[in-house]
Amino acid sequence: MSDAEWKNRCGSEWGLLGAPMPDGLDWKSVYEAKPFGRNLLRNPSPFGLSKDIPPHKPDLPDEPDFGPPRFQPDEDFSGWTTNTEVLPYDRSGIPAGAVVCQLPQYSWFSLEQLVDLKAEGLWEELLDNFQPEIHIQDWYEESQLHDSIYQLQVKLLGADKSTVISEYTTSPTEDRSRYSRAWKEVSLLPTSSHIRSLPALCNFSHSLCLLAGVSCVLQLRTRSEICPLPPQTEEHVLEWLLQNHVHQQHCGCQTK
Repeated sequence: MSDAEWKNRCGSEWGLLGAPMPDGLDWKSVYEAKPFGRNLLRNPSPFGLSKDIPPHKPDLPDEPDFGPPRFQPDEDFSGWTTNTEVLPYDRSGIPAGAVVCQLPQYSWFSLEQLVDLKAEGLWEELLDNFQPEIHIQDWYEESQLHDSIYQLQVKLLGADKSTVISEYTTSPTEDRSRYSRAWKEVSLLPTSSHIRSLPALCNFSHSLCLLAGVSCVLQLRTRSEICPLPPQTEEHVLEWLLQNHVHQQHCGCQTK
């Protein structure tokens, strides 16, 4: 196939009606990269869990572990940058003069990943002018450990990897009035309609709350995908609707 034929194939299969599609691109490589409708994250399920299987009940040891506290799980986090922030002991609510033998110590365990949107098959004119939607979906284990045990953050960055063009954060509040263990879904749809700068990279990060020696919160599977573009002019609406299905598919920890 010629480059023009690859270009036409990309436009027709992905519904890129009215989108800027410059002739200078290697459209065969763009097509093979398949930037739309797939998970852009590497190792999206580092804990190796499935939402189709309920969270397992933690095994309690017969004797307490008197070794040094563990603040990081032992799973395979390849593709992710991990960080552990050990929080100070919470002594609030302890009456003056009270003798306390031991206090629990908590930490935030964060996973972070940077996605180069152009390396994944998107092109500059598309990102700069059309700014396609990025859908993020994640699951984490419900817990009564604290009101806030999980946070998901997405940053759209410039090519220098430091300029933040836009930032989106969600931090669900837990229901601690009843005991329950289940997977909780978190969805985030960054809207880029107001962005006027080119997002070259997308930084995903999420934080999980841990109790020393015990993993109290497990993250299941993170999904990030670029959705097919909506029509940009009225004359493209009907043809776009006929050609496309809309795809509906973390985080620096904030302790202040």
